[in-house]
Amino acid sequence: MAKRINDALKDRFTTDIGLGARIGAGLHIPHHTGVVISDKARIGKNLVIRQNTTIGVVSSMGPDEYITLGDNVDIGANSCIIGAITIGDNVTLGAMSFVNRDIPANCTYITRKTSDVIIKPAH
Repeated sequence: MAKRINDALKDRFTTDIGLGARIGAGLHIPHHTGVVISDKARIGKNLVIRQNTTIGVVSSMGPDEYITLGDNVDIGANSCIIGAITIGDNVTLGAMSFVNRDIPANCTYITRKTSDVIIKPAH
């Protein structure tokens, strides 16, 4: 039954939440498109996750390693959270954030973007 519900979510909303993921009450996905949550995710209460965001694994993760997010985490659009990391309670991730390390509680995390653009001519 859970597999059928998961497949229906993927088909209707292009949202993929792994069947082994543990998510607390209050999950809010304002824009469903492109949301991926690994079955190795352990998420607290009141997660807000926006479009085109991945909470995923890396190949080096062991069977007993998880991606842990605390309560009241707010994730901006187009973000990527990967690896066996812990994000504390009351954390806000800015849009387009790349997270591959622990983030302590009560923080705002922003991945610095540069305006450097490299354009190479095709050969």
